[in-house]
Amino acid sequence: MIGKLIGAGLGAKLGTESRKIGGTTGAILGAVAVPVVTRLRLPALLALAGGGYLASRLANKAKTDNANRTPPSA
Repeated sequence: MIGKLIGAGLGAKLGTESRKIGGTTGAILGAVAVPVVTRLRLPALLALAGGGYLASRLANKAKTDNANRTPPSA
């Protein structure tokens, strides 16, 4: 019960920072994610964490590449 509340709070906080997911949707996803994650085995959790880390790195790299790009001159 407490895990679902914590997951809902974190999901709501992350949902407000995203354009595609609102605070309410983030809270629902966070509350649903807790029971799913608790049923996963260690290799699946490590793969999930590694995938999240890789996605974060790629997103940050794309963001810095776009910031360093110069606009075309006419």
